[in-house]
Amino acid sequence: MAIKFQYNKISLQEMQKQLKVRLDALPVIKYKEAILRTEAEKAKRKRIELERSIESKIQHYEYMNILWQEFPQDVITVSEIKTSMKNIAGVKTPQFENAEFELKPLCLFNQPLWVSDGITLLKELVRLSIEKELLSIRTTLLDAARKKTTQKVNLYEKVQVPDYLNAISKIKKFMNDEESLGKATQKIMKKRILSI
Repeated sequence: MAIKFQYNKISLQEMQKQLKVRLDALPVIKYKEAILRTEAEKAKRKRIELERSIESKIQHYEYMNILWQEFPQDVITVSEIKTSMKNIAGVKTPQFENAEFELKPLCLFNQPLWVSDGITLLKELVRLSIEKELLSIRTTLLDAARKKTTQKVNLYEKVQVPDYLNAISKIKKFMNDEESLGKATQKIMKKRILSI
């Protein structure tokens, strides 16, 4: 979209003001973009670590697959997921705090010995899975905000700043030409008056 302007001092001052606003905002926006990029990458790396941790825990207990058929169903449920909102460069993202579980009354004397260890393992796997999902959400939010910020940086750097500079130069050139023309007209009029 082309910038609309008039060839006068007021328009020149407005163009200079708008250019200054954009030039002052550009480093801040670039810094925000860098922070969003690094935080998104951190969240992705942590999510990948959690996925590997979950897979390794599952593989570590893979030999017990047959025993899991004896595990009592619905003995453990997630009662509450505690999260907090973390502000990262103006983007509110969820951060995992803790997960609380509710256990059905279960008589461990009637169960195999490994059931209590199975409950602990399930709690850990569910906790890691919840944290992984929240990191996925955080990554998505940060990437979306980063894309918008990158678009704004590109808009300022590649479109608006050059357009304002171009408009300012056109206005200055027009005003200089007008001033030169006015001086030339005055000289001609002065010569005519003196020649009479």
